[in-house]
Amino acid sequence: MISSANSIPNDAHLHSDVCVVGGGPAGIALTLTLAQQGISVLLLESGFLKEDADTQALYNGEVVDERMHSPPDKYRQRRMGGSSTIWGGRCMPFDPVDFENRAHVPDSGWPISYADVLPYYPAANAWAEAGRFSYQAPEAFGSGALPMIPGFVSTTVSTDGLERFSCPTDFGKRYAKRLQVEPRVRVLLGANCTAVTLQRDGRSVKELQVKTLAGSRFRVTARSTVLAAGGLETARLLLASQDVTPQGVGNAHDVVGRYYMCHIAGNVGMLTLQGWPRDIRHGYEVSPEGIYCRRRISVTASEQRRLGLANAVARLHFPRITDPAHRNGVLSGLFLARRLISYEYSKRLNDGNTNNASTYVRHLMNVVTDPRDTTAFLAHWIRKRSLAHRKFPSVILHNRTNRFSLEVHGEQYPLRDSRLTLTDKRDALGMPQVKVDWRYCRDDIESVKRTLDVIALEISRSGVGKFEYNHSTLEEELMRFGAYGGHHVGTTRMGTDLRTSVVDPDCQVHGVRGLFIAGSAVFPTSSQANPTLTLIAMALRLADKLSANLRADKHVVMPGAFA
Repeated sequence: MISSANSIPNDAHLHSDVCVVGGGPAGIALTLTLAQQGISVLLLESGFLKEDADTQALYNGEVVDERMHSPPDKYRQRRMGGSSTIWGGRCMPFDPVDFENRAHVPDSGWPISYADVLPYYPAANAWAEAGRFSYQAPEAFGSGALPMIPGFVSTTVSTDGLERFSCPTDFGKRYAKRLQVEPRVRVLLGANCTAVTLQRDGRSVKELQVKTLAGSRFRVTARSTVLAAGGLETARLLLASQDVTPQGVGNAHDVVGRYYMCHIAGNVGMLTLQGWPRDIRHGYEVSPEGIYCRRRISVTASEQRRLGLANAVARLHFPRITDPAHRNGVLSGLFLARRLISYEYSKRLNDGNTNNASTYVRHLMNVVTDPRDTTAFLAHWIRKRSLAHRKFPSVILHNRTNRFSLEVHGEQYPLRDSRLTLTDKRDALGMPQVKVDWRYCRDDIESVKRTLDVIALEISRSGVGKFEYNHSTLEEELMRFGAYGGHHVGTTRMGTDLRTSVVDPDCQVHGVRGLFIAGSAVFPTSSQANPTLTLIAMALRLADKLSANLRADKHVVMPGAFA
């Protein structure tokens, strides 16, 4: 059942087996999986089925340096489906090396292994509608799969890795019917959890305080509580819950909000390949089950260990869109239309000196002198993107020159001083707003540099081309837009040491029985991968843990029971 929290009587007290805070991919997958296992779930979602400006404004906050990190209300959606309502759909798992304790990555190492998460990845793929759990080209396309770069052979650099793309699936729309008809699920929209209230000893949850923007308030008591409100909001809620613990829930060692990571990303250098341009697989391929896939370049795990590298991947990309020297009508058209594109996708079209008349004229000339490709692109975009259910993931252009930049997407070193704190400003519900102080370090840049050097060496050694980049400007290229938006990782990280982590291997907050966290906030490291697929897998793992715990409790509420 889905209903409005405004229908709940003021000062009411609701009960359920499990209460989930946050209706994004993690919260929805967790809720429906628990319900299938006979557990009653109350799902509290701050937003509604459509975007609401007043609700979205609850994300407002501060950043220490807006050049390094976007305002907190960007790249996030406070509505049913969460940020899956605006994501690009890119799916890929973390790698086994990401879970290891690597001496060259301080504060790395998960308290669980890749093998612990692996059983949940196929189901996560299904939830995201990304097809089979198959992320190597020979496996996905069969033994006849053609290489990404003909003639390239290396034992230290792989070009067989894949990204798979969701529709992209808006979890709010896709799973609304199931949430509506599932008898063990109750969804309340417009329900803002404003505090986690603990018992007097601070060792378990007493209740959740919930408010609506219309002014009503009520309480929720559950046998288990799961915070699935995203990497920023989950930390904010814990820090703001100070009734029993003045420093915030789970924050006895001042770890909540720390170790905040995104990804290191940017377009770098020039890769020039030999042979026929049509033979290079730089665009999207369609798997046998109809899923868009794309190849990527990566340094093998053994070479990462040997050289002390953080994890990173690179994709073949076109030149910088903002520079009209590319003489491409499609790219110039995107630049000219950037104000019509959402913030999340237009930010990278606004770098450099792009506001002078000369730049606009040169871009306009590119469109005028390249009508054939521009028209073909528009027709393809309307057919394969605008009107399609499974949308063509992004702009890919025919490459006539075999010249590419490398689009880098790299792991960020976990830094204790990269963090979130609370400000003195309050939102409409009376909660303190968040302040973001995202930081990176020199090792982030140095690791990408040495990764690119390995790729350049192997490209040259194979005799298929050459890759060159400017070492002195690498940091500028990678940090041109600061933190890669939307990937909020590590603010309530998992571990066994209470001094450096917030939750245990089962995602339960240290020292607080029955309080769990789902989402990328618990990741100790960020990997090279977008977080969505792994956070869904981790939510499914948590569902199994919770179900087993509740079934072992002889006092469990009967399935479907709400009060």
